[in-house]
Amino acid sequence: MSRHKHSFLERFGFFFVFLSCLSLLSAKPYLTLQRPGPARQKKEAKQTKKKANQEVDDAIVKALHFLASKQNANGSWRHRTFGQSPAMTSLAIMAFMAAGHVPGEGPYGKQLEKAIDWVLDQQKVVDDKPGEMTVILVGTKQSHGPMYTHGICTLMLAEVVGMLKKDQAKRCRKTLEKAVRLILESQDIRKNFLHQGGWRYSTTSRDSDLSVTGWQLLALRAAKNVGCDVPAESIDSAVKYVKRCQAPNGRGFGYMPRNGATATRTGTGITCLEVCGKHKTAEALKGAEYLLQRPLQTRDHYFYYGVYYCSVGMFKLGGRYWRETRDHLSRILLDSQETDGSWITRHGTESSAGKIYSTSLSVLALAVEYQYLPIYQR
Repeated sequence: MSRHKHSFLERFGFFFVFLSCLSLLSAKPYLTLQRPGPARQKKEAKQTKKKANQEVDDAIVKALHFLASKQNANGSWRHRTFGQSPAMTSLAIMAFMAAGHVPGEGPYGKQLEKAIDWVLDQQKVVDDKPGEMTVILVGTKQSHGPMYTHGICTLMLAEVVGMLKKDQAKRCRKTLEKAVRLILESQDIRKNFLHQGGWRYSTTSRDSDLSVTGWQLLALRAAKNVGCDVPAESIDSAVKYVKRCQAPNGRGFGYMPRNGATATRTGTGITCLEVCGKHKTAEALKGAEYLLQRPLQTRDHYFYYGVYYCSVGMFKLGGRYWRETRDHLSRILLDSQETDGSWITRHGTESSAGKIYSTSLSVLALAVEYQYLPIYQR
């Protein structure tokens, strides 16, 4: 073969390789079309959400089965340290209600009726004036903070009163009105400016904290929603106290005025403002941004307490605040649920409370999107 012919073939081969490279480069845009389009991405997102929702549903079913198995014969549930507890019983009742179960109906109906009757039996008279009586719902064994128990029980009675049969509803309504009166009278105790409008451990406390205040405010709002006499000025005064608990740097909420922010207290502050009708205030939105940047973690003090309040508060705000909080907290809870359906309090600040406490609060947090409890509704 001639040298000229070899040169021709070499040039042709180079040209062929060059064309092949061009064809591969021009094909690249077509390769990118193999990625899922908007319709497919949307479908996959729906499937992922459906799977996540099913995981939540299954976790709640397991948790309620656990709670039902731990109820005492008299209808109560136990606190790990204090024994039979009106507060633990009320939290457990609300957990069932949050999942759509109601007294007198369905698989847990009788258990719920019995539990409500037991809580109603725990009244202690603290003020018997002519024509009116004030009671506190604390039972026989009090913790260091009876107003915690009273607020939780009052909230439960306000949430359940519209679901009860006639005789039990009548008894519940009477007790609820007396319980509300105690909360209002405790708020009126003389306090210095920083603590005005809030509540603390006992009926005569002369200071306040955001933790106890949260339960009283939820109870008052729920009671007002079912027709109890709750003066607007009482709510307004409490809202002012909550705002004073904003951290000094303006981001999040602390346990008391001038305290630094924590995730748990920030969730409490947001919930209080939203439940009281103060929607998307500057204080709540700054708190929500704080929670997105510094989300609640299992190592935090009072984690399960925070799970409840962060879920309710951020759900009330909605949008990205709720989406990011839901995805974060639901994953933590789903991954840490025990095989028997319970959750365990591992941090020292909550270890004395026990499984009924942590499991009830976890269900209340996971079930917030169901919106069966009136206090959850936006």
